[in-house]
This record gives sequence, C-alpha cells and structure tokens, in this order.
Amino acid sequence: MSGQGREHRSEERARSGASRGSGRQSQRRVPVAGDRPYEVVIGPGAQAELGLVLAGTARAAVVHAPPLAAMAGAAVETLQSAGVAAEAVVVPDGEAAKTAAVAAGLWEEFGRLGLTRSDAVVGIGGGAVTDLAGFVAATWTRGVRVVQLPTSLLGMVDAAVGGKTGINTAAGKNLVGSFHPPAAVLADTDSLAGLPEAEFRSGLAEVVKCGFIADGVILDLLDADPTGRRDTAELIERAVRVKADAVGEDLYDTGRREFLNYGHTLAHAIERVEDFGWRHGEAVAVGLVFAAELAGQAGLLARGDVDRHRALVDRMGLPTRYAGHWATLQSVMRVDKKARGATLRFVVLDGLGNPTILTDPDQAWLDAAWAAVSAEGTP
Repeated sequence: MSGQGREHRSEERARSGASRGSGRQSQRRVPVAGDRPYEVVIGPGAQAELGLVLAGTARAAVVHAPPLAAMAGAAVETLQSAGVAAEAVVVPDGEAAKTAAVAAGLWEEFGRLGLTRSDAVVGIGGGAVTDLAGFVAATWTRGVRVVQLPTSLLGMVDAAVGGKTGINTAAGKNLVGSFHPPAAVLADTDSLAGLPEAEFRSGLAEVVKCGFIADGVILDLLDADPTGRRDTAELIERAVRVKADAVGEDLYDTGRREFLNYGHTLAHAIERVEDFGWRHGEAVAVGLVFAAELAGQAGLLARGDVDRHRALVDRMGLPTRYAGHWATLQSVMRVDKKARGATLRFVVLDGLGNPTILTDPDQAWLDAAWAAVSAEGTP
C-alpha cells in the first residue's frame, strides 16, 4: 500500500476515466475479489440494477429507516416487476438500529415473510442500516444474500462495502457481528442530493483516510476542493477501490484489511463515550489527527505529514479536537477489536501511504498525542 508519486497521478486519473463506457456501462464499477466476488456499482440510477441482481429470487425483505420509505417503496416495485415477492420492513434510523432488540425484531419479520436460504435481504440507508441488514442476513438461516443500497457517502465508501456486519452493545461498537460479503452494492449517487451537509462531511472522513493510507490522488483532490463536491464520483470510486483491494486480499481482518481502521481506535472510543451522539466521520477525523500525532511521537511520520493531517481535516470542516476524559477513553480503547489482551495496537503511518501497526506504544507518546487533540490542549 505504498504512496503514489505526484508525477504519476495525472496519468492514472486519465486511465481511470478512459476505462468507463457509456449507457449502463457508464456507471463506475469496482470489482471486489474473494470467495464470493461482487461488484460495487457507483453512479446516478444505480438502484435500477436491483432487479437484475436479484433476478430469479422468490422473496426479499427490504430493510430501511423511516426517512427512506419512498426509496424503499421504489425498490419493492423494482423487485416485484422482476418477479420477486418483496416487502419493506422499517427499522429505527441511525445507530438506534444497531441493537440486539432491533435485530431480533427483524428475525421475527423474516419468519413471518417465510424467507428461506434462497431468498434475500436488501439494506437501504446509511452505514448503520446496512450494518444491521448485513448482520441479520448473515444470521438468518445461517446466511442469506444481502444487497446493499447505501444512501450516505459514509455508507457508499465504507460501511456497505467489505462484508463486515455488526450491531452495538453496551461494551462497545460492532463487537457482535460477522463477515458476510454482499451479493452487490448499488451506490446510487442520486441519493446524495438530499444528504445534509454535515452527513456528507462525515463521509469524507473515510475518504481522506483512504488517501492517507493508500491513494495520494485522493489527498490532491481534497486539497484542491476540501468540500469534496467537485469530484464526488471519483472520490467515491477511489475510496471503494482502496477498500476493495484490502478486502479482496484479507476478508477476515487478519492482515492488510486492518489498515482500513486507521484513526478508528480513538474514534470508536469517542463514539462509545458519547453514546454514539457524535457522527462516525467526526470521530474518525479526530482519530486520524491523533494517529498521525502518535506516529510522529514514535518517529515514524515526518512533522510536515503530521501537520498535513490536521490542516486538511480542518479545511474539510471536520473536527480535529475533542473534549473528553483521557483515562476513560484509554479504558474503552482496550476493548477495541484491534487490542490483544491488555495490549493497545494502533494503525499508524510510516510515511504517507505506508500504514503499519504500532503495538503497545509508550505512554508518553500516547499522552502527547492526546494533548494534541484534546480540546484543552494547545496547538
């Protein structure tokens, strides 16, 4: 996952653009390799391919949050026109969907609908709903197909891609879940038109993360336009390709895929302490700056690259500081999925585009990194 030199980036962007066709083929398509390969389809009108993906399926449950009832209704109509007996099932919005009680309610609905192993689940919504839909699909009859239709930028570039599914518990975020790759991901960019600006910015945190760990073109694009609005489709495609490359090689998160958690150790602790009142991308933004500062303390990342994290994240309108209790955050981080026993492990950068794992960092390094992101600290 080495960084890319600026001199090669224009040529690479040209090749990426030249690979796109017209009509249905004009959609940006990112293949995800593995035992069950699938495609991520990115572009306006991508939802229309739902009937093609699930052609020949007898039944489908379309799981969605209340604000997306119209989109879910359109998906049901698309499926019914394709001969699939589909029904919409509503769940709470946001992180409130990711509970054992909501999952149990969906299992009851699947039983009422008579879903069998040859049937399917469709998840429509942001990352929380696609996480939930994937989890209940993975566990119903020990696994039915799931097609994800993410409606947020965060869902398109992260949550819906890769097959990680999960729900939250009192102990932490996503600690109950499974690996269950989707049959397809249809990232219909038309759905971004009504996305609140704060939610769009939140999704950009996962995009810039991909730039720091793997694709320097993403950093160049966001340097030129920190809003991400000018090159949205290309940013989505590039972020998805970074994730697809890692997931195709390492579905079960035992090696390269772990690097996708850059910035997430502190981010997940912030989300847990705030009872998920902070947007995921906002927490990741602080986590990215923290991880950069930690790498700087460890002598892995040059000061200029550390400062680039803070400057770019700030220009994107995302937070770089957090007011919290450091001892509490450290306790929560010790039950992070990357921790091993009592040993903390962080994804850090040994130079831009070169992620690595820092195990059991010196407490002084951790304290200094925290001081750099603490709202009570100094720049």
